[in-house]
Amino acid sequence: MGADVFFVLMGAILVFAMHGGFAFLEVGTVQHKNQVNALVKILVDFALSAIAYFFIGYWVAYGVTFLVSAQTLSGGDGTGFALQGYDLVKFFFLTTFAAAIPAIISGGIAERMKFLPQCVATVMIVGLFYPFFEGIVWGGNFGINDWLEASFGAPFHDFAGSIVVHGVGGWMALSAVLLLGPRFNRYKEDGRIQGIPPSSIPWLAMGSWMLCVGWFGFNVMTAVNLESISGLVAMNSLMAMVGGIVSALIVGRNDPGFVHNGALAGLVAVCAGSDVMHPVGSLITGAAAGALFVWAFSWCQNKLKVDDVLGVWPLHGLCGVLGGIACGIFGSEALGGMGGVSFASQLIGSVAGVVYAMIAGAIVYGVLRALIGLRMSDDDQRIGADLAIHKIGANPEGDRIG
Repeated sequence: MGADVFFVLMGAILVFAMHGGFAFLEVGTVQHKNQVNALVKILVDFALSAIAYFFIGYWVAYGVTFLVSAQTLSGGDGTGFALQGYDLVKFFFLTTFAAAIPAIISGGIAERMKFLPQCVATVMIVGLFYPFFEGIVWGGNFGINDWLEASFGAPFHDFAGSIVVHGVGGWMALSAVLLLGPRFNRYKEDGRIQGIPPSSIPWLAMGSWMLCVGWFGFNVMTAVNLESISGLVAMNSLMAMVGGIVSALIVGRNDPGFVHNGALAGLVAVCAGSDVMHPVGSLITGAAAGALFVWAFSWCQNKLKVDDVLGVWPLHGLCGVLGGIACGIFGSEALGGMGGVSFASQLIGSVAGVVYAMIAGAIVYGVLRALIGLRMSDDDQRIGADLAIHKIGANPEGDRIG
């Protein structure tokens, strides 16, 4: 049991480190005047997520409360909690997943979202809306997966969260972005689009690297014990990642932003089926996700004129759905997979995740917009969230006057 505790703890630490990746990916993508805000948002979102998940969210998903004695929590009195605090490190591990939802959304609503409503939204999402869906897929709540298995031969399979985490986060972000509106002066009245380049490619690249490294904890250690660990998950994660990089390099015409996000697109897509797909299927899935991200990011920004700053809807929303469906294809024995999956169940589960996330996002951000507002003022957007909200810039010495 002690080895399993250590194993899951290492997984939790790796995924926790991914939140630094979320932060630096956003820091490198937003304008310099919004870098401090990006760093503060991700850290505060994690703290609020942990609190909301501890008191409410984990109970919603799994029916477990931690409001008992420390002796009970550590498994010392034989009343249900595993020995040596195994259930506690599992909570830590799943908290890092839950906190990824507001971290994903943060990238879409960057540079014009007020700080207070974002904090309130984090508590609402991680305390209630995310764990409700998480409990259905991973906790077996309401018998929906049992019904899918009885009807189509297999339950909805989402091993590490292509839909539960990334799809839900990406489609919630789309609702938030649509309700929030574009950044000040992003789209001109005459139809022109104001280009806003990234502030730092090195910071963006470091964020991508941190996410890629941590992702092997995200995927591999979802096994949650040493007995269930599978090298196939690591191999599939690797092949999907490199597939996403190469396809984004080609389709994105050497653009470094696309290349570094292409790696993440492949990893998002492989989460669902990383334990059942053949590595060749994972490579194809990752390559398709990398190309999809490049195309959808440009389409979203330039054709739909939806100002999703980091492209989190294409990256997590669309590539997450691609991964949920791909699991039902490349996870089948006919295509070299492990089997035990159903295309119909994967399609239904993926579409259900989209619909649920869009509705949940509309409720959360719609209510907040009506009660306290979402947008920073145009003047605050001009000077940037760093000075408007936090009263300090990324390089404080340079802000001194006289």
